[in-house]
Amino acid sequence: MPNLDLPILVVDDAKFSSMVVGRTLRNAGYRDIRIANNAPAALKLMEERPVSVLIADWLMPEMDGLELTDHVRQLDEQTNHYTYVILLTARESVEALLVAFDRGVDDFIYKSDMTKQLIPRIFAADRMADRQNTLLRANALLVENNRELESSNIIDMETGLCNAKYARQRLQKILRHAESRGGASAYVMCGIRNWQDLKRKHPPSVMSELAIGIARRLNSLIRPIDALCRIGDNQFVIVSYFPNSDHCTPTAFRRIFDGINHKALKTTAGYISVEAGMALCRASAEEGTPSVQDMEKASIQGLIDAYETRRFVEITPEIREGV
Repeated sequence: MPNLDLPILVVDDAKFSSMVVGRTLRNAGYRDIRIANNAPAALKLMEERPVSVLIADWLMPEMDGLELTDHVRQLDEQTNHYTYVILLTARESVEALLVAFDRGVDDFIYKSDMTKQLIPRIFAADRMADRQNTLLRANALLVENNRELESSNIIDMETGLCNAKYARQRLQKILRHAESRGGASAYVMCGIRNWQDLKRKHPPSVMSELAIGIARRLNSLIRPIDALCRIGDNQFVIVSYFPNSDHCTPTAFRRIFDGINHKALKTTAGYISVEAGMALCRASAEEGTPSVQDMEKASIQGLIDAYETRRFVEITPEIREGV
């Protein structure tokens, strides 16, 4: 059954021609028909309310059917909509039609046989426009769902570890816990110093194996109560809480530093050794509570120092007033 509420716009500078098209459509039962006498007026109507089918004369002053089609396609792109464009023409040359198809025109109706061709072409246009717009709406919904998933996702898909978003959430929670209960918060950043060199030597599949291997190695070395997160291709963090501030020292994490640096990781390309730098950013309740951003900033500077010195670096975040 045809969709008699199909929104249709007819554009023709010749009023007699547009009246014939409009009358033929109404006689077939179509109810949502608008008529414009020129292309600029048609575009204004489409901006106010989109249409599914546009029927336009090819030859019009100011802006012809091809130029109108160009503008319609731009408008469609902006509004995530598809308009099925039919041009009315007296031209029957194949070359002219090929040019028009390249410009985005969907179909043609020859004026010499317009009354016989119009309604069957509208049936086809309805099906195509409905299909295209259904796909566009589904794709828009999919994109929106993906955005929502990304905004709520806390998992690094490659390694299965928690990601940077979760690391910040966990650090915030531990900082507040230490503030109310005492003790110390630890944010240990581990970076693979030779990661870029390894990327130049090995394909992505091997680098993925290596990332997973590093994640497993680190996970086996941390305490069960610690949180291990991957915050970048070659950067991992351990978020920890120590009830006794005196226990929050590099010594508590030395086994992790040695375990990642002194034993190669197995991949399909063979055993690969990584050079890890580590920096402990420590905050105790007695010294004041820094912000998550202060902890992250200090850790990055500490990791740079660790890369340069090849030592396990300890650093204290700067606590800004009012934080």
